[in-house]
Amino acid sequence: MTSENSVMMNKTETEEIDHCSQGALTTRFGILIQGILAFLAFCSLIVKRLREPKEHRRSWRIWFYDTSKQALGASVIHFANVFLSDIFQGDPCTWYIVYFLLDSTVGLLIIYIGIRLSQLIVSCFGCKTLYFGEYGTPPQCEAWIGQCAVFVLIVLLEKVLITFLAKVKIWEEVAVFILTPINNVRVEVVIVMLIVPFIINAIMFWVVDNFLMKKKQTLTTKIPSPSGIKSKVRYTRNIPKGSSDTGEGSESEVLISPDEDEKQTTNPTTRLLNSSD
Repeated sequence: MTSENSVMMNKTETEEIDHCSQGALTTRFGILIQGILAFLAFCSLIVKRLREPKEHRRSWRIWFYDTSKQALGASVIHFANVFLSDIFQGDPCTWYIVYFLLDSTVGLLIIYIGIRLSQLIVSCFGCKTLYFGEYGTPPQCEAWIGQCAVFVLIVLLEKVLITFLAKVKIWEEVAVFILTPINNVRVEVVIVMLIVPFIINAIMFWVVDNFLMKKKQTLTTKIPSPSGIKSKVRYTRNIPKGSSDTGEGSESEVLISPDEDEKQTTNPTTRLLNSSD
């Protein structure tokens, strides 16, 4: 009996060692993994900027203002998840992956709704400096600080709602099912804090960055030429968030469609029809 008890105790200790225990996410190895994740997430936002069309590409200063809001929000969510994962009973890796998956799905929807509602409120009160992506000309640091505060408040609200949602038992069962085949602490930490977060964050950061950046709108209209022929004109105009689109404002670019111009000069029938319109 003594030998059997000893074997069972050794087996139990091995199982405990093979899975995350309290504090596993904040060891040196865990902190290293978190640093790598932050670096990769930052690189993904740089790639996004470089892929923007050159005529609409943000300056590095505006890009920093936009992405730093997201970095603050992501940091709040990340450290809250690490803290909550350690204080609740059970495998902290399991809890972290539960929170992360909820933040990346339901939480993203909550953040989107929060951004839309906040911009509606800002529009009602006329606080132009709090329109996301609008920093003035030249860009003002005060506008950036105010927008950061608004976005962090939205993220804190999202985190509170997700914390209550995570207590539903089904999420814990899903996470346990995902991590059951893994019997190594470091592998578990790498999966829940690097591999899965990097893949999902790369998508999530691009989506949220589109929410926070200044929007441009491309419009197409017809204007009469001196000869009476109507030509299509496409132009791009900056639309401040929360403002009504009255058609007024400065035009940043005016282009006449080459196809329309070619049709008007080479096809007499088309010219006649356009004139009759």
